[in-house]
Amino acid sequence: MQDKIKQLLLQIQNGNFRALARGITLVENDLPGYYDLLQSLYDTQKSKVLGITGPPGAGKSTLVNALLHHWIKEGKKIAVIAVDPSSPFNYGALLGDRIRMSDFYNNDNVFIRSLATRGALGGLHPKIIEISDLIKNAPFDIILVETVGVGQSEVEIAGLADCTIVTLVPEAGDTVQTMKAGIMEIADIFVVNKADRDMSEALYRNLRILVHEKAGKSDEIPVIKTIATEQKGVEELAKSIEQFLEKQNAIPDKRLHLLTEKGWHLIQEQKMKNMDRKKIRGELQMAMKQPDFNLYVFIKNYLINHI
Repeated sequence: MQDKIKQLLLQIQNGNFRALARGITLVENDLPGYYDLLQSLYDTQKSKVLGITGPPGAGKSTLVNALLHHWIKEGKKIAVIAVDPSSPFNYGALLGDRIRMSDFYNNDNVFIRSLATRGALGGLHPKIIEISDLIKNAPFDIILVETVGVGQSEVEIAGLADCTIVTLVPEAGDTVQTMKAGIMEIADIFVVNKADRDMSEALYRNLRILVHEKAGKSDEIPVIKTIATEQKGVEELAKSIEQFLEKQNAIPDKRLHLLTEKGWHLIQEQKMKNMDRKKIRGELQMAMKQPDFNLYVFIKNYLINHI
């Protein structure tokens, strides 16, 4: 198994898309060897992750498609993780691979993978950190993560991404005030997409006022207007992304918070791996027959005897 994992990782590092897809499947489904693969990764802090989020209908997939067109012309190699809503029946991705990115399915410089949220509260896949780390070991210039867009609960993307773009549309103008606290914490760049629509200028001005009030002594968050379907404003957005990434020279607090939470979860998982739910049920069934049964005392004693 170890030799197969080493061979798989070597293929991923050499840019083999099929090997990368196999590796993601291993990790996504907890298949044999997945943890050995994760433990073999390195350089997971070097590659840059770009997060694109925003409410449904903001044109996130179209914006990703436009950025791909721009960066492919510059000779860059891009990975796209598109996190889709889950089917309530099988927890698979409901939308599948994004139709709007179909131009790039056979492009040797673009890797696209759809993942289902599987009910994860943050709008991301529960294994998004592990999958991102795996993709970082492949030779990509940029890793794009497009999220479901579930509003203020979607704070995970801010910890995962080196740069987070919040995409809004003119119709979102009335909701900006209610979203203010959440999106100000998440956004590194605001995009007003579909900027040819009515009310786009009003939303743009409101966002500019918002970022100016928030800035204080730090730099203002850029606000950029785009019409992604016509490739307008995309070059300015790409330049703004590159400038933000160039200035970033420290690990963001949001990243540390996310990895702390993930580390806590993994430690719990490892500590609990020898726990047998059926065995707990059996012992609990016997204990409940005692007149002085106390669940919390039972748990305390169970942990003493089994860990």
